[in-house]
Amino acid sequence: MLLLWGINWAIGGSSSTGATENISYSHFVKKLRQGKIKDFNVQPSNGVYSVTGTYKSSTTSSSSNSDIFGTGSSSKVTGFSTTMLENDSSVKTVQDLAQSNGVKMSSQGESQSSNWISTIIMLVPTVLFIVMMVMMMNQGGRGNGNGIMNFGRSNVKPQDPKKNKVRFDDVAGEEEEKQELVEVVEFLKNPAKYTKLGARIPSGVLLEGPPGTGKTLLAKAVAGEAGVPFFSISGSDFVEMFVGVGASRVRDLFNNAKKNAPSIIFIDEIDAIGRQRGNGQGGGNDEREQTLNQLLVEMDGFEGDEGVIVMAATNRSDVLDPALTRPGRFDRKVLVGRPDVKGREAILRVHAKNKPLASDVDLKEVARQTPGFVGADLENVLNEAALVAARRNGNEITAADIDEAEDRVIAGPAKKDRMISQKERERVAFHEAGHSICGLVLSDSRTVRKVTIVPRGRAGGYNIMLPKDDQFILTKKQLFEQIVGLMGGRAGEEVVVGDQSTGASNDFEQATAIAHSMVVNYGMTDELGMVELEKEVEGIPYGMKPYSETTAAKIDEAVKKILDDAHAKAVEIVENNREKHRIIAEALLKYETLDEKQIYSLYKTGKMPEKSQEEFPSEAKALSYEEAKEAAQKKAEEKAEEGRREEAEKAEALKTPSESDRQVKETPVVLEKKVIPKEDLDKLTESAVKTPSEDDLANKEKAEKPSEDQEADQNKDQDDSSQDE
Repeated sequence: MLLLWGINWAIGGSSSTGATENISYSHFVKKLRQGKIKDFNVQPSNGVYSVTGTYKSSTTSSSSNSDIFGTGSSSKVTGFSTTMLENDSSVKTVQDLAQSNGVKMSSQGESQSSNWISTIIMLVPTVLFIVMMVMMMNQGGRGNGNGIMNFGRSNVKPQDPKKNKVRFDDVAGEEEEKQELVEVVEFLKNPAKYTKLGARIPSGVLLEGPPGTGKTLLAKAVAGEAGVPFFSISGSDFVEMFVGVGASRVRDLFNNAKKNAPSIIFIDEIDAIGRQRGNGQGGGNDEREQTLNQLLVEMDGFEGDEGVIVMAATNRSDVLDPALTRPGRFDRKVLVGRPDVKGREAILRVHAKNKPLASDVDLKEVARQTPGFVGADLENVLNEAALVAARRNGNEITAADIDEAEDRVIAGPAKKDRMISQKERERVAFHEAGHSICGLVLSDSRTVRKVTIVPRGRAGGYNIMLPKDDQFILTKKQLFEQIVGLMGGRAGEEVVVGDQSTGASNDFEQATAIAHSMVVNYGMTDELGMVELEKEVEGIPYGMKPYSETTAAKIDEAVKKILDDAHAKAVEIVENNREKHRIIAEALLKYETLDEKQIYSLYKTGKMPEKSQEEFPSEAKALSYEEAKEAAQKKAEEKAEEGRREEAEKAEALKTPSESDRQVKETPVVLEKKVIPKEDLDKLTESAVKTPSEDDLANKEKAEKPSEDQEADQNKDQDDSSQDE
C-alpha cells in the first residue's frame, strides 16, 4: 500500500508544486484582463463550466485558520479554480480576453489524457489486490500445505521407504518391544500369510511410556523394516482456529494412506486430540471432540486387508478416551519403559559408534551409574561428553569427560566463579553431609555415589544417591528411606548450625511428591486405606478432584505425618553419627567433591583412601579440569601398571617346575600346622628327595587322614604359632 501511495503521489500529487485557490468568476475575469493568468482549462460540469488554471507568477496567500499547533499558516498559490455559467456570452467574453492577452485556453477534449491518468491511478490498487488473491488461491490449489484453500488437508507427505534408514538394529535396549512389533512388520511384508488363515492383524498399535524412551524411533524402525511409506503427524497438527479443519485433515490423511497402502500412519502425542470426552473442557461439542469423532470413524472403518496400520505414541495413556483404546482400534498396546542396566549399556554402545572413547571408559560402569535414564538422556550424556572433550582440545572422550557430562545433565553446568562466603560454604557442607549420613546409614536399597558442594544450576551443592539395582517395584520402607535421605540436609543444618535455611526447598518438593503418592496412589497409610484417589473419573469436570474436602484434609494430614516422621528419623541419624557427619563435612570443605569410594572410606575409617590422599591437593580449592584430567590419567596408568604386574606374577607361577620340585611335590609329606625350625625343614627336604619306600606308600593314605585328636592338636598348635608370629 505504501508503494501504491508513492506511485499516486509521483504521478498526480507532484503535478502541482503549489497550492490552488478558489476565486470568483469576476475575480477570474479581472486577472485575465490584467494578464496574470498563464493558461486555463474549461470543462462542462452539471450545467456550468468548471475552470482551472495557473498563474504566471506565484502569490502568497495567508490563512487565519489555526492548524493543529494553534498558529496561522501561509502558502504559495500557483493555480486557481472557478465556475461560470454555461452560456454563449460568458464563453465568448473569456475567449476574447484570452486571445487579446495571449493566454492559452483549452477545452474538455484536450484534457482527456489527464482524466485517463487519474482513472488508472485509482484502478491500480484494486487490480493489484485481485492479482494477489488469485496467486494465493492458485498456490493453495497446488497443495504445498501453505495455501489459503488448503486448511482442510493434512499436509503430510509420506516418507520415502528408500530414504528411511532406521532399522531394528538402531533401536537398542528395547528387545521385548521389538518382538511385539515383529508381527506388524511381517504383515506389511507378507499380508497373504495371515489373511489366508483368517487372521486379522492389529489395526492400531499404541506405544505408551515416559518421554525419550524411543517410541517415535520404534515406529520409524517398523516402517524401515517393512519398507512401506510412513506418514508422521503430531496430534496438535489437527486442531486449528477454524471449525471443522481437524476432522477434514483426518479424512485427508487416511485417504492418502489408503492410496499408498501398505503404509503406516504415526500420530505422535495422540493425547492432544484423544483425551476423554465429556470432562468439561470447553463443552461437549468442541473442535477437539469433532476431530476425535472423525478419527474413531476412520479407524473403525478399516478393513483387515487394506494394509494401513495406525501407530500412536503417548505418555498419558490414562487420559485417552476408552472408545479409542478399545479392541478394533488400538487393540495392541506396547509399553516402552525405561531401560535396565543392560539396555542402557546397549544404548550407549549405539550412540558411541561415531565417538572415539579412551581406554579408561567403561560403558558398563556408565550404565550402572545412570539408573532411570532413558535413551534420550544417554544420548545427551555422550554428546555433552564430546563437547567437554572438544573444549579441552582432546582427541578422545575420557571417563572424566563422561563424569562431567553426567553432572551437567543432572544438575547443570558448574558455577565455579560464583562468590560464596566461608560461612555459607560450611552450611552447604553440613547440609550435603547430612544427606550422605542418612544415605549411608539407610543403605539397604540406595548407595551414595557422589556428593559435592560445587554450585551447579540453582543448587549450592547436590548429593547423588542411586539404587543398587534396577528397581521396578518399591516397598513402603524404601520410599520412606528416600524421604529420610531428602530430609537429611535440613537435619544436618539443624543439628550443627541450629538454624534453618532455604537450601532445602527442592528436597521438600521431592519428599512431598513421594509422600503424596504413598497416600493417594499406593494406599500405604492406615488413615485412608488402600484406595486410588488420583485417577480421573468419568463425569467429573476436568481439574476437579474426585474426592470431598474432608478426604482432602485427611490426605494433607497423612502426608504431613509421613514428612514429620521422616524428618525426626533424619535428625536421629545425624545426632547418633555426629562425628562421622563432621568428618564428611570437613572433607567436603577441603576437597569440595567426594566420590563413592571416598565417602565410604570416610564413613568407615574416618579418613580418605590412600590413593585419594595423593591425588587431591591439600588446599581447599576446587580441582580445575586440567588437574582432574591429570589425576584421572594417573589413576588409569596406575591401574594399567597394576594389571601388568599381576599378569607377570601369573606367568611366573605357571613356569615348568624343576626335577627336584616335582620329586618334592610327589612325596607325601604331612606337616603339622605350626612354625617349623630351619634345621627340621632341611632334614625334611633331604628325606623328600629320596625315593619313597613301599612302606611309605602304604602309609600314605593313613598319613593324609589324621585323627580327630591330631586335628585338635593341629588347631591348637596353629593358634600358638599365630600368637608367636
